[in-house]
Amino acid sequence: MFTGMITAIGRLRSAEASAGGLRLAIEADWDDLVLGESIAIDGACLTVTALHQGWFEVEVVTTTLERTAFGAYVPGRRVNLERALAIGDRLGGHLVQGHVDGVGTVLSVEEVGNATVIELSVPAAVAEVSIPMGSVTVEGVSLTINAVHASGVLRLSLIPFTLLHTTLGERRPGHAVHVEGDTVGKYVKQFTMAHRAIREA
Repeated sequence: MFTGMITAIGRLRSAEASAGGLRLAIEADWDDLVLGESIAIDGACLTVTALHQGWFEVEVVTTTLERTAFGAYVPGRRVNLERALAIGDRLGGHLVQGHVDGVGTVLSVEEVGNATVIELSVPAAVAEVSIPMGSVTVEGVSLTINAVHASGVLRLSLIPFTLLHTTLGERRPGHAVHVEGDTVGKYVKQFTMAHRAIREA
């Protein structure tokens, strides 16, 4: 479980095909990682499979490749990192599973006062559980939704601090981004659908 509060920015050292999908090597300043630890990389929960001085490795399996853009990542790319939430930690963002629902597309980036406003097209599974002033995870970052358009487009406002401490400031129109819908919204949707099915049966 994560919160969507990025704690470090890493750099992709290499991306190599493996028997299980894709092996990523990530450079990071952490010196206390352990094998088997869960780390959200651009919002996707992955397991540390190897440790080296100044970098670590994770395996991206086929099902994760199908839901993410990792297959297009190239060495040198900066990535958002968050270690798993520990009991007793502050929940500064929202409850994030690290289960990316799909890939969204940045439609526009506009400076409005001291904020950067992004229009983001998201998969239907994410749009259906998104509400104004609710939460969404983009590239692992917990963000508040300003508006939801009927066409499945979310309007997000980023403060300078977020742009400085994440990779979102590097995203431009046309860029693909990992998105995860709000967990609470998913459960509400599922329960509502199940209740409706029972009533209609």
